[in-house]
Amino acid sequence: MKQPSISCLDVKGFDFHREDLADLLHACVHDGASVGFVQPFSLENSRNFWINKVRPSLVNGETNLMIAKVGDEVAGTVQLCVGSMPNQAHRGEVSKLLVSPDFRKRGIAKILMAELEKQARDRDLTLITLDTRTGDNAEPLYKLLGYETAGVIPGFAQDPNDAGKFDPTSYMYKLL
Repeated sequence: MKQPSISCLDVKGFDFHREDLADLLHACVHDGASVGFVQPFSLENSRNFWINKVRPSLVNGETNLMIAKVGDEVAGTVQLCVGSMPNQAHRGEVSKLLVSPDFRKRGIAKILMAELEKQARDRDLTLITLDTRTGDNAEPLYKLLGYETAGVIPGFAQDPNDAGKFDPTSYMYKLL
């Protein structure tokens, strides 16, 4: 397998890869990822998320957006969000760790998380937090990477494919 290359995107890079990011999010949600969206979830919904939520946070410096490319394809992405209150300037939050269903089980999520932690250290952050659906495939990955579970909240988020089901979420953290 070709090794993925990791890039931290500025606004120009985001604009260049916007459609790739929309396709990636769309594919992951349709594959069952619990990342805030529910079915039906259109490609237009995905585009709107990237344009209306992520791009402004890149412009104002509250988000570091990383992508993993394999060849010319965007295989994964993750965001380090740092737009918080003054008493939380020492911490960042992991958001939208996504790996294309076509590129899973190749270590891409680990590589993206390593870059996210590097970016956090470069910003002098000492704590990273995240939440993930309890029992999801990502939870063991985070534990392997040294994240600890702070607690579980039952019924936290609607299942992306079942409007009548509410899944628990695990809140996790890592001290840098």
